[in-house]
Amino acid sequence: MGEYKIFFKKSVEKDLRSIPKKDLKKILTRIEALAQEPRPQGYEKLSGQEKYRIRQSTYRIIYSIQDQELTVWVVKVGHRKDVYR
Repeated sequence: MGEYKIFFKKSVEKDLRSIPKKDLKKILTRIEALAQEPRPQGYEKLSGQEKYRIRQSTYRIIYSIQDQELTVWVVKVGHRKDVYR
């Protein structure tokens, strides 16, 4: 399996601005790791959608995987109480 390319939906930039720097660094590291393994241990498929989520402390990273193009699209990043709305 090759390395996946990571893309961000435009709204993710706004999501990331509201996250404290200490948490942001960990979140970005976790996103970078998706290039090697888009289905890491602990990932879950969201019900009724072709999207997945991984946890990073109290934050959630919502993303979709396109295996044919070897791409991962980060759709949303946010605190667990807000991200599913």
